[in-house]
Amino acid sequence: MPKLKRSETDERATDFVEALDRGLRLLHCFGTTAGPMTLSDLARAADLPRATARRMLFTLQRGGYVSGDGKLFSLTPHVLTLAASYLRSNQVVTVLQPVLDRVATAANEISSLAVLDGDDVVFIARSSPARMFSGGLEIGYRLPAFCTSVGRVMLGRLDEADLAARLKTMRRQALTPQTVTDPKALLARIAADRAQGYALVDREAEPHFRSISVPVRRYDGVIVAAINMGAHVDRVPAQELIDRFLPLLREGAESVRSQLL
Repeated sequence: MPKLKRSETDERATDFVEALDRGLRLLHCFGTTAGPMTLSDLARAADLPRATARRMLFTLQRGGYVSGDGKLFSLTPHVLTLAASYLRSNQVVTVLQPVLDRVATAANEISSLAVLDGDDVVFIARSSPARMFSGGLEIGYRLPAFCTSVGRVMLGRLDEADLAARLKTMRRQALTPQTVTDPKALLARIAADRAQGYALVDREAEPHFRSISVPVRRYDGVIVAAINMGAHVDRVPAQELIDRFLPLLREGAESVRSQLL
């Protein structure tokens, strides 16, 4: 009798390393609270047996990613080497950083680059004019995609059916009184943003902040990221975002399209 071929799912299940998965889950749990955490708290947060969590923590401690005295544990700066490896190896960051610098200088405002990660956006690069205090959205900062300008232009890469399904299943918690959460209304807004080539979100992600974003496309037209600029509502009116910021963002995104593979 001939042997049956393993399915791709079976092969992936065989290749799955449970110990590595548990260790990564444990690392993520440190971000749920400020300050050191106890072994019991970490085990509970990661849904792991206490003995398993203890072995994982001591392994991470040996690698330099965790410090602890046996009772309290915390991450070390060595964890940042993981993020640094991502940023150094990411072509989008390398290509777009000069664009962000140019746009921020021209507009005298902070400019940021974001990518889609699940139902969130993650900011992976930014530039600030020399005169401005470098506050706001730091690298690694996460926000829901549905209520941010960067998120909406990236969600616009989905077709109508996929976008409607995605909006229905994602968590849509209002962050401000202006946050649009209805999936049908969001579908219409994202479709309109796709058609006009940019998204402007006014006080939906933060109560006193508005921003404008354009998609970043690679050589074949596929959207791989988004760049944005924003400002406090009392300082920059919405129309100025369109008149002054949008042309800079569009030119910047288009200038690197042929370089992104």
